[in-house]
Amino acid sequence: MNAAAKRIALETLGWVVLVVGILALVLPGPGLLLTFAGLWILSTQYAWARRWTNPVKFRALRGAAQGVQTIPRIALSALIALGLVGVAVVWLMAPPAPGWWPVDEQWWLFGGRPVAITMIVSSAIAIILLGYSVWRFYGKPEARAEIDRMEADHKAAVAREERRQAWAERREARQATREAAHADRVADASEAAAGSREAS
Repeated sequence: MNAAAKRIALETLGWVVLVVGILALVLPGPGLLLTFAGLWILSTQYAWARRWTNPVKFRALRGAAQGVQTIPRIALSALIALGLVGVAVVWLMAPPAPGWWPVDEQWWLFGGRPVAITMIVSSAIAIILLGYSVWRFYGKPEARAEIDRMEADHKAAVAREERRQAWAERREARQATREAAHADRVADASEAAAGSREAS
């Protein structure tokens, strides 16, 4: 695969995953993780994506850690994911709209099989991520502390880079000031020389 085709493929995949992740922030599914994955893919092509990748990653990890702090939270997350699977199964079976349905029948189980499949895939990903989160974070305060340490290290690295850039900009500004002053002296000397020639 040549470089242009690889770039197009990465950009397309990154944007698709990012958009799905953003949608999953408000729909059932692992929104922060997918958003992080999309940004991570796009970070190979765009500087703005590199700046956002780590902050979203830390939020996703912190959310995963907080979601499995207690057994009731774990149970609730599992019930929601399994409930979504149940809804998806009903969606796949496509029963007719009940008599109490208040709007047009075309809005009953809208989207059909694609919506049901999306719900099943989202639920499966959510259950896998729940299992991973339990394995990595449940009963492990040191793992949650590691997220804080990683975020602090990242913020320190960003601050160092910002200081380095500010120092480089000040150096360039001083260099430009010196060059401007030198140009002024040369111009003044040229004017003085021209004036003395005219006087003679």
